[in-house]
Amino acid sequence: MTDPAPRTPDHPVDPAFPARWSPRAFTDAGMPPADLLTVLEAARWSPSASNTQPWRFVYGLRGSTGFAAIAEGLTGGNRDWAPRAAALVVTVAQTEGRDAGGNPRAQRWAEHDTGAAGLAMALQAERLGYRAHPMGGFDPAALHRALAIPEAGHRIMAVIAIGRQGPADLLPEQHRPRETPGPRQPLAELAFEGRFGG
Repeated sequence: MTDPAPRTPDHPVDPAFPARWSPRAFTDAGMPPADLLTVLEAARWSPSASNTQPWRFVYGLRGSTGFAAIAEGLTGGNRDWAPRAAALVVTVAQTEGRDAGGNPRAQRWAEHDTGAAGLAMALQAERLGYRAHPMGGFDPAALHRALAIPEAGHRIMAVIAIGRQGPADLLPEQHRPRETPGPRQPLAELAFEGRFGG
């Protein structure tokens, strides 16, 4: 198994954050439904503006028709490795809701909250001994159709592959060089006091 290269934070943080990364090499180990529900339960408790909880998830365990439909909607190199994962989860932001009077209302924070839920899933998966890899390489129209996700007011944000990490040689050769944790930009290039750009 590929050991994550050490990543040194600029400031002290819980080790879970720099230890988390998104491998592509998964073993053929399955995932009990209860473990996947625990991962989704963690997402349920994510921060949510006005408690709107605008995230929705469509998931499948490997071998199910749902998993096959999600895998079919992947594009590019993701099709080479993601079908080995134990589970695939589609994260959907519900971008339209209702106000107190029942009138339609844009939920402009939905994408932010759905992203937070995705991180909660990844960290919970790590606690259970799995790895999670969010992907942007998918065909939104195909997934909307195949999974009956409404087009109006729903935006597919990512597909997350979850499984037990395996050695890089499980991957097609072209993906092996990338099977290592990536570096991060210095915090000073990302966070600014008082004015954007410092």
